[in-house]
Amino acid sequence: MRRPVPPAGGPPAGFVPVVRQAGRATGRLVLAAATAFGSYLFITVLLLTAVGTVAVVGAFLLPETVLLVRRIAGAKRRQTAVWTGREIPEVYLPLTGTVRERVRTALRDPGTRTDFRWMAACYLYGWLPVLMVPLWPAGLVVDGVWCGLLRRRAVVLPLIGRLADLDAAWSTALLRPSPKARLTERVEELTQTRAGAIAAHAAELRRIERDLHDGTQARLVSLSMRIGLAKRACDRDPGSVRRLLSEAQDLAEEALTELRHVVRGVHPPILTDRGLVGAVRALAASSALEVAVRVDGLADAARAPAAVEAAAYFVVAESLTNSAKHSGAPTAEVRLTRVPRGLRVRVRDEGRGGADERGTGGTEPGAPLVSGDPGGVCAGARRGSVGVGTGLPGMRRRVAALDGTTTVSSPVGGPTVIEVELPCVW
Repeated sequence: MRRPVPPAGGPPAGFVPVVRQAGRATGRLVLAAATAFGSYLFITVLLLTAVGTVAVVGAFLLPETVLLVRRIAGAKRRQTAVWTGREIPEVYLPLTGTVRERVRTALRDPGTRTDFRWMAACYLYGWLPVLMVPLWPAGLVVDGVWCGLLRRRAVVLPLIGRLADLDAAWSTALLRPSPKARLTERVEELTQTRAGAIAAHAAELRRIERDLHDGTQARLVSLSMRIGLAKRACDRDPGSVRRLLSEAQDLAEEALTELRHVVRGVHPPILTDRGLVGAVRALAASSALEVAVRVDGLADAARAPAAVEAAAYFVVAESLTNSAKHSGAPTAEVRLTRVPRGLRVRVRDEGRGGADERGTGGTEPGAPLVSGDPGGVCAGARRGSVGVGTGLPGMRRRVAALDGTTTVSSPVGGPTVIEVELPCVW
């Protein structure tokens, strides 16, 4: 990024730094000139596409032309971001489906209108780099004497930087997504997260139904049979009644254990009793790893909403289970941080890394807690692991349903860092 010119009243910059600064601005303007030249050539393609679209027979060219415009606009965004240090977001609707659907999407996408508006304006301000051509010889002479010999502030060469700033400012204003485009992107994002939340909810209901049918219901049926046998044997074989009642009691205790597992998979009771910090410390204590729990700003603060605490709890549980089963690390760290607009959860291990979210095996997200699996979900999703789990995608769906963000960093060789930020009001 270009260094700022010293403010008025400060010591004048030397001639060599001024030349270097003008050189960097020149490089920026040369790239801008190349982009503008490409835009000038592209008008032929636009005219052919417009004629073809009107004639219907060439309508299939429109989506490909829009994709090419997106690439050109994306290159301009990156150039501008390098100069200003601020990224310009890209907001586009995906061009997928049949030719008719792609044409319809290309025409309705607000990002398409933004790109064409920038391209039209670029034909007008794209000549700005030409102005630097006479500034260089004039600047070398004038500023060489004025700045190099007389030690005064340079007056000509800094104008090249001003041209680069002006080009960047206009490009930023024209390429910035419109409010309508941002709204469209937001609606699309909410549609996807809503679909993910519905799918996760349906999977959770199926899991509860399966657990109740295969576990608790079977034990309750067996319990009813034992009680029935005991009633029949009460008169003719009193000695067997004690044995049958003992078996019925064991079955009742097993059924209660199954029910506790089901309830714990829906909403862990420990969250209600001890809060998020206490529940996470309990997870750390029961983990196969040596887990350090660090809390920042949550000790004396008001509790987060129940849904946020549950999501944070399951993130920690799944991450620790993943680390214990697949990382090969002896230790892990969990950090809970209160931020102004939410809760940040960070889990780190120094294992082998290489987390992979493309696995399709393993347990379903939200599976009940079982002995030796404190997270309740095999979040193992690492390359080369057997029975790769779906923990990371399930974690993303759970967090996205609350409008949160999930960041996974897991280079091969480690470390693996999973960071989740959940919005909430304190």
